[in-house]
Amino acid sequence: MAPIAREIQRVLLAALPDPAAERPELAEYARLLRDYPERGGKMLRGQLVVLVARAHGDDSAALEVAAALELFQNWVLIHDDIEDDSDERRGRPALHRIVPMPLALNAGDALHAAMWRLLVEAGARRKVMAEFVTLVERTASGQHLDLTWALEGRFDLTPDDYLAMVERKAAYYTGVAPLRLGALAAGTLPHPVFASAGLELGVAFQIVDDVLNLEGGSEAYGKETAGDLWEGKRTLILLDWMAQASPAERARAEALLRRPRAEKDQEEVAWLHGRLLASGAVARARERAEAMARQALERLEPVFAELPDQEAAAEALALLRALVWRRA
Repeated sequence: MAPIAREIQRVLLAALPDPAAERPELAEYARLLRDYPERGGKMLRGQLVVLVARAHGDDSAALEVAAALELFQNWVLIHDDIEDDSDERRGRPALHRIVPMPLALNAGDALHAAMWRLLVEAGARRKVMAEFVTLVERTASGQHLDLTWALEGRFDLTPDDYLAMVERKAAYYTGVAPLRLGALAAGTLPHPVFASAGLELGVAFQIVDDVLNLEGGSEAYGKETAGDLWEGKRTLILLDWMAQASPAERARAEALLRRPRAEKDQEEVAWLHGRLLASGAVARARERAEAMARQALERLEPVFAELPDQEAAAEALALLRALVWRRA
């Protein structure tokens, strides 16, 4: 784990209840809150907050903001895993697979509260708090689209529908929020390009995440290979393939994806997984993500070149590249 990531984790864990509570039930409660944060992860979003603040010349308030963003990520993942009926997270069973679902849900709620408490106790600036409100609201609306399409068995979707969903969900809190929060933590108004370029980078990140879900084979990825198919996700890759599939194959895929996870046939999932990989849709998605990222970075680089701490600016740009140029 990178030094900045270790510092963020230290602040994050210090904001959570003590696992040495007298009552065994509350000791278990504290352990559940620490489960996802202690599983590790690169904390790229939190590191970006610190580096962007440092690049702007003042990172004195950035660690707490970064830790709060990582708390956001962890409670959202707990809820997301429950809502998607996921099996794995960061290379281990999802929390609701380890303990009864209501306990996992409650742990996510508690981490949400810890996020706000950390910001309040750190005396976060009003604009930082407002940015957290925005990222919670946007993520929830994107998740609503994602869940609704699966619950309603929707397949009348286009790549533009996918992009609209992702721009509200993972893209904002991955690409936009870390850039804006870093500037705000330094007491500076974020440059307007942080919103547009950050959104493109965030979308590219999610497309690559969808690619890695199908390519699998990496402990660093930490999620179940082809989990998106088991969960019935409407990804750019799937929509691309379905637009070119024969009517028979499309009907077969739709029948599979409409079934709940417990009713899906493993051989059918393997069939669809193989068809997506062989069709070129996965490769096309990665190419699209990398093209989007290059365009976004071209707009960000001149802005970062004007910031006072050029070493931190270079590290931040390197992390932004790492969001997209990942391999299974």
